Amino acid sequence: MTQDYPVYPYLGVVQKGVQQPIAFPPQHQDQAPGMEWAMNPRPIFDYAGYKGSGKLKGKVALITGGDSGIGRAVAVAYAKEGANLTIVYLNEDRDAQETKQYVEKFGISCLLIRGDLREPTTSEHAITHTIEKFGRINIVVNNAAVQPYTKDIMDVSNDQLDDTFRTNVYPLFYMTKAALPYLKKGSSIINTASRVAYEGEKNVLDYAASKGAVVSFTRSLALSLVEKGIRVNGVAPGPAWTPLTVSTYPADDVATLGTDIPMGRAAQPFEVAPAFVYLAANESMYVTGQVLHVNGGIIRQS
Repeated sequence: MTQDYPVYPYLGVVQKGVQQPIAFPPQHQDQAPGMEWAMNPRPIFDYAGYKGSGKLKGKVALITGGDSGIGRAVAVAYAKEGANLTIVYLNEDRDAQETKQYVEKFGISCLLIRGDLREPTTSEHAITHTIEKFGRINIVVNNAAVQPYTKDIMDVSNDQLDDTFRTNVYPLFYMTKAALPYLKKGSSIINTASRVAYEGEKNVLDYAASKGAVVSFTRSLALSLVEKGIRVNGVAPGPAWTPLTVSTYPADDVATLGTDIPMGRAAQPFEVAPAFVYLAANESMYVTGQVLHVNGGIIRQS
């Protein structure tokens, strides 16, 4: 599974009788989280032109949702920079095994943890096994999320609202509390936010609200941990070609994903990953409480 610099299938192609560019073939996955192996075309999670320089050599990173999408791209970039990995995922076994095989080609070790992050014990289990295997943890990437699609607030059931926050917000508390006793000065926590936390999105109302909570959590935790020398930051991606997208939006929306933003296209996951590398590396040691926007030119206050 070799990936080179991307050729974006369908990007900017105007089919006969269609007045807008087609970004990707229309598709939808009913199961959330989605499966990367079933997407057409497959997301580009690695760029052969990215050469690691040892920025994370000797470090250990835990990535939730690291089996696919942006999480997989972050895992690949971290592996290229020399970090050993723990990947926590729900039930996407095929994607997780594929990611493990790919990242270990770079000479690092990858531990897979299958579990439901809505349960506090999953975070405790993941940290315990990370320490048992690697003896330390230096980087925590809170990335896993769900993104239900609803057209009206009246369609957001109480159960859905509860599930969205239990998946997207609560685990940030659980994982941070589990990891904190082992994080030393120089460690980094990075949370995946979203452009919708800043500009809103009417069809993913509870997701957008949860990502707003992620931003506030990031800023508040940064202030809480700054005296310990532990930095806390976030990354807010714009539209990206990931399993989360195809398991959220109707097929017709997928066909025009990202065509309304300044760059005219969605991101491929590998284009978002370098922001996570920067925030984990010593080069960003003066950065905390910030959110980096990787969104194709959408101008928002951070």
